[in-house]
Amino acid sequence: MSLKKKIILGFLTSSIIIVVLMIFAFASFMEIRKEIHYLELSDNLRSKSLQLRRHEKNFFLYMDAGAVEKVHANLKELQALLNQGRRTYNNEELLTLGKKIDDYGQKFNHIETIFTEIQKQLTHLKPKNSQYSALSQIIETTFLERPLVNAELLKSLFSLREENPIIKNLQELNTEMTAIRKDGEEILTISNDMDKSAREKVDKAIAVSQTTALILFPMFIFVGLWALFGISQSTVRRLRILSGEIEKTGLGNFSSVAEPTKNWGTDEVGLLIGKFNYMEEQLAQRERELLQSKKLAAIGTLASGVAHELNNPLNNIYTTAQRLIKKSGEECPPFIKNGLDDIFAQTMRVKKIVSDLLEFARGKEPQPVRIELNTLIANTYKLLPSSLNTANVRFLQENEISQLFISADPEQMEQVFINLFSNAIEAMSGKGDLTVKTITKNNNIIIKISDAGKGIPQEAIDKIFEPFFTTKEKGTGLGLAIVFNIIQKHHGDIQVDSQEGRGTTFIITLPAGKEN
Repeated sequence: MSLKKKIILGFLTSSIIIVVLMIFAFASFMEIRKEIHYLELSDNLRSKSLQLRRHEKNFFLYMDAGAVEKVHANLKELQALLNQGRRTYNNEELLTLGKKIDDYGQKFNHIETIFTEIQKQLTHLKPKNSQYSALSQIIETTFLERPLVNAELLKSLFSLREENPIIKNLQELNTEMTAIRKDGEEILTISNDMDKSAREKVDKAIAVSQTTALILFPMFIFVGLWALFGISQSTVRRLRILSGEIEKTGLGNFSSVAEPTKNWGTDEVGLLIGKFNYMEEQLAQRERELLQSKKLAAIGTLASGVAHELNNPLNNIYTTAQRLIKKSGEECPPFIKNGLDDIFAQTMRVKKIVSDLLEFARGKEPQPVRIELNTLIANTYKLLPSSLNTANVRFLQENEISQLFISADPEQMEQVFINLFSNAIEAMSGKGDLTVKTITKNNNIIIKISDAGKGIPQEAIDKIFEPFFTTKEKGTGLGLAIVFNIIQKHHGDIQVDSQEGRGTTFIITLPAGKEN
């Protein structure tokens, strides 16, 4: 067979195979795209259903008014998703889920009505029962969580009868809450089943595509051999360019492969070049991080050396100033007495800075023992009056469990709470509520420390845990950095939620102990 015929035959054969592959690929693409769209829809429905249940629980447990708005917003989003899905996929699952969501919305609206009515009735009950005031806060904040318990409490303490409107509303509220929880579980079940079914359909479509491709691929390989020379030329050229860039990388020049005038293609070499460029970016980033780590290590070493050198003269100044103050008495002129007091106060400040420098530089590993968290928090707060004026600060502890055990270093955790409490009191200018809440969630202990202070500027929130960053005029910027390091070494996490003028909340998450 002449070369011309081979070329023509190869061209025709490859063209036919390419057409078949294109038709098959297009059909497979359309089918897979359809199934992927349905998978996206089912995944969004499942995600929104989970959010709906979470906001529902927030409302029932904490009577959070914001959760009500979020429930309604989730219901609207679910309805929008269902309407969008019905235009393309009019199947039984979407119809069933839509009906359940409608039922859920009606029940939730009814619960809102009962909730509002009970609040009004409890408000009217206050003037009629003088003894109600002692229990008002408990009843008014827990009737949504335990309606039947509060109903029995109202009947026993205030002699309310079964037919009393408040008692009836509480009983009806319990019934509706039970029903809506059941509907919520069914919504989750349906959405999970839809998601599972959609994933199976996508996997099936991909499997069919793979099987057909495996049949056509050997045929395409035979024809592809005719084009080997042309392909090899392109591949070798690109590999040479890539090899040159790798040599530059070995010399420390992390530069990406320059974009050519023509497309690199989407074959293995093109993907390799893309991965190489990504690797270059990652290497450059790691180099920057390494330099930053070296800088911090150098700062730590410098801080340790400076702190040790300052300790001895500071102790001498501190001791001498203290001795002079004690011996001077009333015979000392006021200006000398004031000067000694100022020397003593400034020495104490410098000693605190040196102490922070040493603590930051040492990075001591925790020595965990089993401790009771709530008692540790309470005892730590009692230490503050020796260094801070807490006369106008109201310290509140809200503990989900009376005894909450964790495995932690008590001294380091005490330091964490002292730093956070001190910052909170300073932020409130020594006046306001300092609240500590402890709860358990997903085998973790969550500690929320909230103040009523001036808050943290938004531009500073991302930097507050960095060493030597401070918004205080006389701060060292090490307190929160030490707190962050201690929490990290306890395999925990610390975050901050703050708004200027509305206070700050530090949220600490720690692994729970074996027994709580």
